[in-house]
Amino acid sequence: MPEGVINLDKPEGMSSARAVAAVKRLLPRGVKIGHAGTLDPFATGVLLLLIGKATERCERLMDEPKQYEATVKLGATTRTDDPEAPEQPWQGAVTPPTSDTINRLLPQFVGEIQQRPPQFSAIKVAGRRAYDIARKGEAVSLEPRVVRVDAIQLLEFNWPLLRLRINCGRGMYVRSLARDLGEALAVGGYLTQLRRTRVGRFTADNAVTLTRLATDGLGPHLSAV
Repeated sequence: MPEGVINLDKPEGMSSARAVAAVKRLLPRGVKIGHAGTLDPFATGVLLLLIGKATERCERLMDEPKQYEATVKLGATTRTDDPEAPEQPWQGAVTPPTSDTINRLLPQFVGEIQQRPPQFSAIKVAGRRAYDIARKGEAVSLEPRVVRVDAIQLLEFNWPLLRLRINCGRGMYVRSLARDLGEALAVGGYLTQLRRTRVGRFTADNAVTLTRLATDGLGPHLSAV
């Protein structure tokens, strides 16, 4: 029976659950499959699929350090802190920051920091998913929590877009980082693109596409946990 980890390059526009379902169709009946860490539908990159007994290692793999490359649009916000909701202009005067200003600000978001999760997240509030509450127009109050950010590097800045490389631990929301960075710059901001480039030893450069999996089968792309 197949067993191990598939390092999938999840495509844009597909939920993590749909990616799991697509690969499940390639497995013999009765073989378990899961994933270690959700990616939002608009995001791409490393999604670790756990096959067979590898599903027992889910928590360990979710604790592995992660790396992302993110594009943040400044000067506007959205209800979801990402491109899944209509853009809203920043309420107030907008003065575009400089690269130096951004670089001086980034260290405030490195280390063990307090971060408020997005309202549109899977966190449960009184037994309900926060995104279900928010979609009904009800107020969602999520308490800040401690997350770990190991490093943030400014890759490119051309107003209003900036690109970041982020190394972080489990539970850190890049959407929240984009929102909080925009607020700290007094211009607003939201995440427009996100690619997970690494989870532990698994990298996007070595990830396999769904098309390739369908052609090759799972065997050549299974790795030991």
